[in-house]
Amino acid sequence: MRAVRLESIGSMAIHMVEKPNAGPGEVVVRVLAAGICGSDRHMYKGEYPTAIPVTLGHEFCGLVEEVGEGVSSFVGGELVTVDPNIACGTCPACRRGRPNLCANLKAIGVTRDGGFAEYVAVPCGQAFTLPSDLDPVHGAFCEPLACCIHAIDRAKIRPGESVAILGGGVIGLLMVQLARLAGADQIILITRQLSRREAALRLGATQAIDPTATDVVAAVRDLTDGGVDVVIECAGVPETLQTGVQMVRRGGAFILFGVTPAGLAVPVLPFDLLVNEVDIRPAYLNPFTHSRAAAMVASGILELDSLVTKAIGLEEVAEVVGGVPLPGEIKVIVRP
Repeated sequence: MRAVRLESIGSMAIHMVEKPNAGPGEVVVRVLAAGICGSDRHMYKGEYPTAIPVTLGHEFCGLVEEVGEGVSSFVGGELVTVDPNIACGTCPACRRGRPNLCANLKAIGVTRDGGFAEYVAVPCGQAFTLPSDLDPVHGAFCEPLACCIHAIDRAKIRPGESVAILGGGVIGLLMVQLARLAGADQIILITRQLSRREAALRLGATQAIDPTATDVVAAVRDLTDGGVDVVIECAGVPETLQTGVQMVRRGGAFILFGVTPAGLAVPVLPFDLLVNEVDIRPAYLNPFTHSRAAAMVASGILELDSLVTKAIGLEEVAEVVGGVPLPGEIKVIVRP
């Protein structure tokens, strides 16, 4: 079969490799759609811990083609989404109900072969059934959506509150929709690209601000009478980390979601955090939220089609992951 392999930092290529077999407790999934994530680009650059060599691709949907020994939850032919994050279940974090902080965490498409391939073998417990008539492209959104749901859980948004979302990529635009569903009265999307600001307004944002055209902290504070209840940082760059904290009202929450390169330091002002009691809450991965994401995608409650910029084949994956995102790009879907 064909698979796109990360061979070394900064080097990806498509190869012919042996098709996986379903081991005990596993299923083999024929990949129908896989999303390219910003984390894939971080892994390509060596900015996120990754096994090398490995087949990337942790956001994918496909059909169960082979069922391994001891698997009773699948018979074959089911359309599934896969939670890529495999916790050990026995370390202290797992025993405390925090599988995203597992000391022995393994991840499909990160530390074991993933979905930028024609087939992938996964533990059966990581697969969640979707309606058979669902568009597989929608199914590929389950993984990033599950991570967003965890961030919304951490944000504890209450009806009538205000939310600022920093970053207008696919994550930011999913957050806009989730914040709206959570009951936020005011949703401010902050991003440089006009097309993304326009998309945010269509998807439920009440305001969309270009941070290069104004003092964005002053603008947000003016719109919200002193600061928003919740800031969700989705860009993972030093500038938004610093300005985001300054947008939060006294006693509000700052949700750290965007992935910054490992080792990058960002200066903060501890005195301001102290006297304003700004609550900084990181939101990492998708603990117990993948099934909720699958249910939301199956329900059709979210607008996903407008988030897809284009679909590509496996032959183009290395170029897209290793290249600079095109202006207006939101989500690129791989169709093996």
